[in-house]
Amino acid sequence: MEEQTNQTSRGNFYQPPFQVNLPNSNTILILGILSLIFCWWHILSFVGIILSIVTLSLSRKELAIFYLQPSQYTLSSLNNVKAGRVCATIGLIISIVVFLVALLMIIGFLTLLPIWGMVD
Repeated sequence: MEEQTNQTSRGNFYQPPFQVNLPNSNTILILGILSLIFCWWHILSFVGIILSIVTLSLSRKELAIFYLQPSQYTLSSLNNVKAGRVCATIGLIISIVVFLVALLMIIGFLTLLPIWGMVD
């Protein structure tokens, strides 16, 4: 009887690890979505490029933190980081294409102007 009370008074000392979110998981997701939003406008496509690069660098750091101690962080925060990374990758590709198209359009319009001295 004494042995049983000692065992219950001690209790079970094993507790599952308390998992927390990755520090910048929500920020990465928001920046990835914003990079998709800003990638479509000709004038603001460079903002999409900047947001994408920032998001990709932050997500690389967060993935390294997660894989060092995976049991310490929640899977939902890892999924946020992965989704933000995918959005940023897509946003970067579209932003570069839109920026190059806008740049070619500006160069094309400038060659049509008579200010270059090529007027007959």
